[in-house]
Amino acid sequence: MTPDTNTSFPRLTSLSHGGGCGCKIAPGVLAELMSKSALPKQFFPQLLVGTETADDAAVYQINDEQAIVATTDFFMPIVDDPFDFGRIAATNALSDIYAMGGTPLMALAIVGMPINTLPHDVIAKILQGGESVCRDAGIPLAGGHSIDSVEPIYGLVGIGLVHPKLMKRNASAQAGDVLILGKPLGVGVLSAALKKEQLDAAGYAAMIENTTKLNRPGPDLARIEGVHALTDVTGFGLLGHTLELARGAGLSAHIDSRHLPLLPGVRALAEQGLVTGASGRNWAAYGGDVDLPAELPEATRHLLTDPQTSGGLLVACEPEAAPAVLASFRQHGFADAAVVGEMRAGAARVVVA
Repeated sequence: MTPDTNTSFPRLTSLSHGGGCGCKIAPGVLAELMSKSALPKQFFPQLLVGTETADDAAVYQINDEQAIVATTDFFMPIVDDPFDFGRIAATNALSDIYAMGGTPLMALAIVGMPINTLPHDVIAKILQGGESVCRDAGIPLAGGHSIDSVEPIYGLVGIGLVHPKLMKRNASAQAGDVLILGKPLGVGVLSAALKKEQLDAAGYAAMIENTTKLNRPGPDLARIEGVHALTDVTGFGLLGHTLELARGAGLSAHIDSRHLPLLPGVRALAEQGLVTGASGRNWAAYGGDVDLPAELPEATRHLLTDPQTSGGLLVACEPEAAPAVLASFRQHGFADAAVVGEMRAGAARVVVA
């Protein structure tokens, strides 16, 4: 039995049409919207990272030693426990700062709640969950904004700092780099099982542990010589975010599906058809730029496109730097970190073996 299946208030997941990073607008639709809404480009020399390469956060240099990292992320409930929902959303939001090689400085809360549907103490627990993550990250939750919303929405604006020379983009991978993934895959599969009340206590515990683990290795990874690119794997799945690496660098990314780190039990759940609608939308959006072997099981494809709420860092580094990268992950408690592929010269695609 997972938490909060017997409560006097509606299940949080029943109030949202999607959960976690599975709420993201499909990649193809997002690209179309961005192309139609883009303002004329303006030149700001201090803006080191903007919207050009679908990077994880904006970066604005303020002096020779410091640049501001700014990001925002919010979504609807992926779990029914309000405290856990707040923790997951906050952890996910801060991940974008770590993915740039930055260190969080402070956060602002984004709160949209159905005030007349959810008890106020439940909403308070969501906020408390977010606050607990900010305390764990060593930063203040310094304010925010709230509205009365039809669906529950929670997240953060994250502000961080990074040295301009240590900042890592998602577009700077080099041919010959290996790809290392910091967290196991399968959060979307577990969330689908939870929503259908087919997730056991062990599966729920694994899901919460994975989604509330801050991607602290980011700044340390940025300091390792030979680390060229960083991103985090979230709503577009491993294939989608790897494709962003490939497109940004103008290289071909090769993924070895045999070496994917997976959360316990997710392959069996995927084989039973417990997958999210976002997985299919992801494949429809970018499948034309992915080569899959004919014999690849459908469940494996779903795991490759599975939306990862608060997923792991994806590192592109020289092969000689891989031991140091893996050691940094292990030092921070990421025991499942693994080499999952490599970057090669070629068309900007993802090739799966």
